[in-house]
Amino acid sequence: MSKNRLEDFTDAVIAVLITIMVLNLRPPDGVHVSDLRPLVPKVSVYLLSFVFLGIYWNNHHHLLQVVDRISGGVLWANLHLLLWLSLTPVAAAWMGPHLHDSAPVGVYGVVLLGSGVAFTILTRALLAANGEGSRLAQALGNDRKGTLSIAAYVSAIAVSPFVPVLSVAVYVAVAAIWLIPDRRMERVIAVDVDELD
Repeated sequence: MSKNRLEDFTDAVIAVLITIMVLNLRPPDGVHVSDLRPLVPKVSVYLLSFVFLGIYWNNHHHLLQVVDRISGGVLWANLHLLLWLSLTPVAAAWMGPHLHDSAPVGVYGVVLLGSGVAFTILTRALLAANGEGSRLAQALGNDRKGTLSIAAYVSAIAVSPFVPVLSVAVYVAVAAIWLIPDRRMERVIAVDVDELD
């Protein structure tokens, strides 16, 4: 399989997941703006989940821009990532009306943690397929942001039985640090473009 096919497949799955999430939102029964108030938690969790899926889509795209080889291990690692991402709509639908409840907030964190670990496994599989001297290896470096994110998810899951709102704040903070596309990849891509000119 080419990396373009892998990227197209992943793009399609993420698009479906975003569609499923928005279908979980229902309009209010009333006709007044105040009737929207009960939807605020659900819409907030939808937006957070949309951002997370967008972050994975964006970083997945950047990853594949700096690789030349796709292996069988990469295919399985990518499917593993998609498995965790596909749980996002269910976790978001459960947490939406239950932002102050331990179990939904903790389960949402488990899905985020699983997605983060799966993305790390995918990067390792891509490194194995492309070699330590590859453009990907140059771009990845030590991946402090990825390690910090996983540690933050573990911490948020641990505190979710006691202070679920703090866990949600941690999820939002992790999303905020990933909103800017991965500059490490962009630097390697820019060098490749400069060399072509």
